[in-house]
Amino acid sequence: MKKFLSILSALTLAAAAQAGCGKTVTTEGTLKSYDAEKKEIVVAPKDGKATKITLTPETKGAEDIKALIGKAITVEASVHAKTKALTVAAAK
Repeated sequence: MKKFLSILSALTLAAAAQAGCGKTVTTEGTLKSYDAEKKEIVVAPKDGKATKITLTPETKGAEDIKALIGKAITVEASVHAKTKALTVAAAK
């Protein structure tokens, strides 16, 4: 029984460490460029410095990124990994 409880607690801790907090940060600006080889976009906000953001296979909306170059976009990323995009969409 002790082995079972110790394995169960170890798995619970491992799952909690992988879950993340779910907090996101949103960047709004103009999509300046897209590097297909590196899977990076450069977003220039209205009142700040341009930021490089990496697209991952899990990024929603990344398949239409070439059509958004030069247009206003919204990029959502995790607070813990601000340079990896979760979603990319045209600004409303």
